[in-house]
Amino acid sequence: MNFEVVTPDTLDTALDALASDPHLVPLAGATDLMVYLEAGTLAPCTFLNLQELSELKPRLALNDSLVLGALTTYRDVRLSPVKSRLPMLAWAAREVGVLAIQSRGTWAGNIANASPAADGVPALMAYDAEVELGSKNRRRRVPLAAFYRGYKQMDRRADELIVGIHVPVPQPGWSGYYRKVGTRRFQAISKTLLAGRILLDAGRTVKDIRMVFASVAPYTLRAVQTENLIRGRQLTPDVIEEAAQAIQDEIHPIDDIRSTEAYRRKVTSNLVRDFLGSRF
Repeated sequence: MNFEVVTPDTLDTALDALASDPHLVPLAGATDLMVYLEAGTLAPCTFLNLQELSELKPRLALNDSLVLGALTTYRDVRLSPVKSRLPMLAWAAREVGVLAIQSRGTWAGNIANASPAADGVPALMAYDAEVELGSKNRRRRVPLAAFYRGYKQMDRRADELIVGIHVPVPQPGWSGYYRKVGTRRFQAISKTLLAGRILLDAGRTVKDIRMVFASVAPYTLRAVQTENLIRGRQLTPDVIEEAAQAIQDEIHPIDDIRSTEAYRRKVTSNLVRDFLGSRF
């Protein structure tokens, strides 16, 4: 097989290259590259190596929102003070492979890979993150919750790169939840996963809520219908059970090598019960 690598030295040069040849394959941490090569599923291509682009280097500016440069790794977040304001990001980063993967893998790459079993995307989506896309002629932002259109289908044109991720910092009062169910505690692809956060008032009425799931649909799924069922209601055992049943109408799990549809359905409802029940 023939593979080539193009290494631009500025973001403008990289975007010019993509505009000229939209078949270029952006390459950041490259943590999945050897997997695809070993499996023989990667067709010959030319990679656009992003590692030299200073404009995409890790930047962890934290004001009302967190801005992650497209080359920000999981390790960058784990070692930064932002985890105190956005703890689900640190929880998710801890779940991604071994330390070597955490040191190379990027949050933007996790988004662009579009795996339904992604560990980082659910946490970002639960925080209402936006994806910043850049092309030769313009920049735009897309809510991560609206970024996926189907299995491996994204709202990203061939001439665009993910250049940043914008994560609003929640106001005080929100509480978070992140739980991944896999064959092992660590270093396993999820069978199902829930990243959630909830805002309750003094009377235990749900003022707002986010629930995002992995490995139970063709893409990372925000459970908007189940959120709407709960929002504005007092969080009681009956409401929790309603939500645990309602989630079944939103998920679309499959049987595969890691698990079965029946198992994923049962455990996903249990995760909803655990997330909401832990508020008592």
